[in-house]
Amino acid sequence: MEETQAVKALAALAQPVRLRLFRALVVTGPQGLTPGTIAEGLGISSSALSFHLKELVHAGLITVERSSRNLIYRAEFGQMNALLGYLTENCCEGAACATTPAGGCATC
Repeated sequence: MEETQAVKALAALAQPVRLRLFRALVVTGPQGLTPGTIAEGLGISSSALSFHLKELVHAGLITVERSSRNLIYRAEFGQMNALLGYLTENCCEGAACATTPAGGCATC
């Protein structure tokens, strides 16, 4: 992942509703969610949801697919993993590090 992509993704996630939205899609997994289900779950209007979905799609963190009359939004796990890899690329100065039970680096 390039720095500009990482900045765009982090900027998209630096907003509470978008962060909650992205996390909901991650938890849901590959089946994804419709906008109506997302709006109901997050308790936001469809117009506000549309704005937040557009930002996350633009950042490459989620995808949208038309299925019959519905739009299905899904987390883009490849992009999420690329962002995590970018953020941890130089952990322990590039050497393999021991992780803690919580998943963090034990030596950092």
